[in-house]
Amino acid sequence: MVGASISPQEFEEKIKQATIKLLMAAAVYLPRDVKNALEEAYKKEKGELQKKMLRAILDNLEIAEKEKRPLCQDTGAILFYVKVGEKFPYMGSLPRILREATAKATELIPLRPNVVDVITGKNTGNNVGNYLPWIDWEVVPNSDEAEITVMLKGGGSEAVSMMKVLTPAEGLEGALKAAIDTAFDAGPRTCPPNIIALGIGATGEIAVKMAKRGLLRPVGERHPDPKIAEIEKKLLDAVNSLGWGVHGTGSGPTALDVHIEIAERHPATYAISVMVFCWAARRATMKITADGKVTYPSHSFLEEEV
Repeated sequence: MVGASISPQEFEEKIKQATIKLLMAAAVYLPRDVKNALEEAYKKEKGELQKKMLRAILDNLEIAEKEKRPLCQDTGAILFYVKVGEKFPYMGSLPRILREATAKATELIPLRPNVVDVITGKNTGNNVGNYLPWIDWEVVPNSDEAEITVMLKGGGSEAVSMMKVLTPAEGLEGALKAAIDTAFDAGPRTCPPNIIALGIGATGEIAVKMAKRGLLRPVGERHPDPKIAEIEKKLLDAVNSLGWGVHGTGSGPTALDVHIEIAERHPATYAISVMVFCWAARRATMKITADGKVTYPSHSFLEEEV
């Protein structure tokens, strides 16, 4: 429970301020694993044009960090992935706190308002609306801590994402073909080099959730199942053989990595989803203890009590 030295109101304000900082971290500082992959691609690239494009991306990151401004004008749809202990204090308050923090962060960072009414097209102006920011929940038994990851999902890369229910006869071969087809059809529209995730499950929504979780996995981290890890490597090679390259220039990596996440399926279905991140793969994670201590595992240089 919350320590005696901090009131419930103070604790909630602590989480709110920490969430604002989390959103700032995601918008401004590209995760180290993605930045490392871009730097490695720059070192390996031989093409003059492609090297210039990668250099421009890296320069953009440096400017964003120096000026503490969003690294991309499209600050995305805001998606929270919450792993919360069943004993975490004020679990029921988290949705309200995350929404309030999102509205405040939109003003302070600032974030581009990206929430519009489906019927009227009117923008809410603060990135808060019906079911946005989106919150994906996972309750952890025998824990009093919370881990919150935010993903800022840009519209351009989301526009090419797909979900389809294959027949079992199409199976894994059909799923891999769909991932390659999605990368090919997307071409340069997704600002490659990309991160691509393939999700497989019993229903469409499960497959989509698996694919979105695949985007959260660090670049270079393989699936714990060796068989799936090997397929990831082959799929990455196949995507990079398509020839789109850096921003569609024909050379360099089309994808920095490919991840596969699998849930068990129904005997009569083979649901798949392919999700794409552009090179601006913005995500950040914070952990909150029951006594209000906040750390940022994804951006350790920000770690401190908030």
